[in-house]
Amino acid sequence: MVQQNIDFIGGGFKLTLPYTFGGWILWIIGLIITGIGVVAAVSDPVGLAVSVIGLIVMAAASPGSMSAGLHKMRKEAIAPEILQAKAEQSGYTMENWFLQQSTLVPTNDPSDWILPAPGPQTWSNNMYAPHGDGTPLPEHPAKVGTPQPATMTSYLIFAGTAAILTLVVGAVITMDEAAEAGIVPALVIAALGLILTLVNFFRAKALRQMLDTPTSLVRSAAVGHPELVGQVRPWAAGTMTVHVDSNQSMSMPNMLGYEWTYEQKQCRTVTDNEGNSREECNWVTIRTDNGGMPFILQDGTGGIKVNLESFKRTNYGQFIKRWDGAFAQTLGKQLMASAVAGLLGGARVKAHRWTLYGLRSGDPVYVLGATKPRPATEVQADPQADGTVGHTTIEVWGNEDAPGMKCTLMRGTELSNVGKSRSGLEMMVPPILLLLGGLSLIGLA
Repeated sequence: MVQQNIDFIGGGFKLTLPYTFGGWILWIIGLIITGIGVVAAVSDPVGLAVSVIGLIVMAAASPGSMSAGLHKMRKEAIAPEILQAKAEQSGYTMENWFLQQSTLVPTNDPSDWILPAPGPQTWSNNMYAPHGDGTPLPEHPAKVGTPQPATMTSYLIFAGTAAILTLVVGAVITMDEAAEAGIVPALVIAALGLILTLVNFFRAKALRQMLDTPTSLVRSAAVGHPELVGQVRPWAAGTMTVHVDSNQSMSMPNMLGYEWTYEQKQCRTVTDNEGNSREECNWVTIRTDNGGMPFILQDGTGGIKVNLESFKRTNYGQFIKRWDGAFAQTLGKQLMASAVAGLLGGARVKAHRWTLYGLRSGDPVYVLGATKPRPATEVQADPQADGTVGHTTIEVWGNEDAPGMKCTLMRGTELSNVGKSRSGLEMMVPPILLLLGGLSLIGLA
């Protein structure tokens, strides 16, 4: 039934356009900027630099090959009352107009369930027992298969063109004797290409690992490095309530893992070579914190203990909630923030932002970890663990990689994580163009 709604095999090329109002606005803005750059380039080829910005915006606004289909599937598969309840909890809220305090809960979560997931009222009292009839959950790879992103999409057209135009602009500046830029443009382009190539190489490698690793069922999981997909449920220790930055008014219950950041918008007055002054503002990270606790991964065939805090690589996806304000949460903190920013860099603090990411009970989760036997004393002390059932006697750890396999924990199922990804070719071609082109420009300098 699922595969009738969306083709999980992306193929060679797929034209991808935005599927949300915000995405279309961004895409159109990018198109306008690109057009302005083309017009400017008629009189000066360096004007193509403006087109590069527009093309990058269009590339960013172009979704993955399956994003639109998965978004539509989620809206059709999830019960309307559940979607309505989430919609009422999402969006922007002005908490205090005078203090300019507001909250933001994303209205679109690409890492959330795409197909219906069992609610807490249907969960078994035994956390290791199968759910219902013991078949895998609807969104498990055993049911829907492993999706394959399209090799090329609109993103590659825009990003690749942006890379080529960047090289053209670099060549024009390099060969312009009046500019006296020398080898600098070539080095900048090559360095940018190298950085992006390395970053995207590891991203593509992680995607390939997810695509190539077969997903195991919990009931048949053995000691080793299995890939598991399922629903987050509390272990014996239960869940926790996270108080962001130790503030009771910024709390989130039912958490199993979290990461929050506190940022300040710091502004400074800078003066250019001609004596003109302007204000320059940047968001600066002041504090961060993260943590977690063991949870049960339930895939329908059974539950297995996962030690979240042991994972070195976690990706919680979209943030859960963001709190913004013109002032710190207390007068003392506001005075301290202003004093520290002023002393260290002569900055003025104009805004504050707290952002929470995490894993909550009921969320989908993808885990690639090392399964090891649980201590015998722990199994014996666990009243729900049956020593004769394999998956109740093992647990998942994230601190021991295998050759060619990195332990990873991601919010979302394999379907949602692969579905929003781009192919390895799309990740690698634009930065490699920049790297090789930048090195070639060195010969022109």
